[in-house]
Amino acid sequence: MASKGIHAARVENSPRLQRVYDLMKDGKPRTTRQIIKEADVCAVNSIFSELEANGIKYKCNRIGRGVYQYQLLGGSNETVS
Repeated sequence: MASKGIHAARVENSPRLQRVYDLMKDGKPRTTRQIIKEADVCAVNSIFSELEANGIKYKCNRIGRGVYQYQLLGGSNETVS
């Protein structure tokens, strides 16, 4: 059976996704560790997959051995609620 993709929460209904989106919408790049600490979340890669499923574009770069940095693309000053 083929996979139908991830089961992504809607940003409007997920405090977890909202915290990360609100943190990242300033457009500044942050490492996985910074996001975990500042937004009080885990599984950052999964969160960004869910944000992408909600139409929010981002980039992820490897900046060191096992260190990844995420940044939203396009920028926004809206608060999702």
